[in-house]
Amino acid sequence: MIKVYGVPGWGSVISELMLTLANIPYQFINMDGFDQPGPQRDLLQKLNPLCQVPTLEMEDGTIMTESAAIALMILDRCPQLAPPVGSPERLHFQRLLIWFVANVYPTFTYADYPERWAPDAPDQLKQNCIEYRKTLYLWLDNQLQGTPYALGSAFTLIDVYLVVMRTWGPHHEWFSAHTPKITAIADKVCQRAELHKVLKANEII
Repeated sequence: MIKVYGVPGWGSVISELMLTLANIPYQFINMDGFDQPGPQRDLLQKLNPLCQVPTLEMEDGTIMTESAAIALMILDRCPQLAPPVGSPERLHFQRLLIWFVANVYPTFTYADYPERWAPDAPDQLKQNCIEYRKTLYLWLDNQLQGTPYALGSAFTLIDVYLVVMRTWGPHHEWFSAHTPKITAIADKVCQRAELHKVLKANEII
């Protein structure tokens, strides 16, 4: 069984939802506190020297990290969670999958721990990252079909990112006021019964 090392509400919930959609069994191991010195960090560092969640230990002991890579691994087992190969929607899916990790994720890297990167001006760095993140979400909202999902009628792994990221800064109220498509898609994903256990465990619903 796959082991998912993560923290409730953090990026690991994206992997949990993906695995759940693909009906791939996994065991969740709570690593809360890993971002500070202590036993949790020591354990995670043995598996992943970058000390990041999610870190997945596969059935054969192989370590898998990076949410986009995890998504591609899951698609190897459950290809219906992305648009068909060769379709325009597939290209859009691939673009957005990498866009999330290349553009949005770094804003959390720097804003969540600004004192590490700008010890003389941590508050300014945090605010700048949050404001930049808002511009990214505004761009994203214009790229989505939103009827009813990100790429149209089919539910894909891109929709999982939206329902989770809406819970992070700048949070629900901002999304409701500025990104109607992201809001509608996230609401739709929250209605999917097969995801309720994971969504509730991570306080998303």
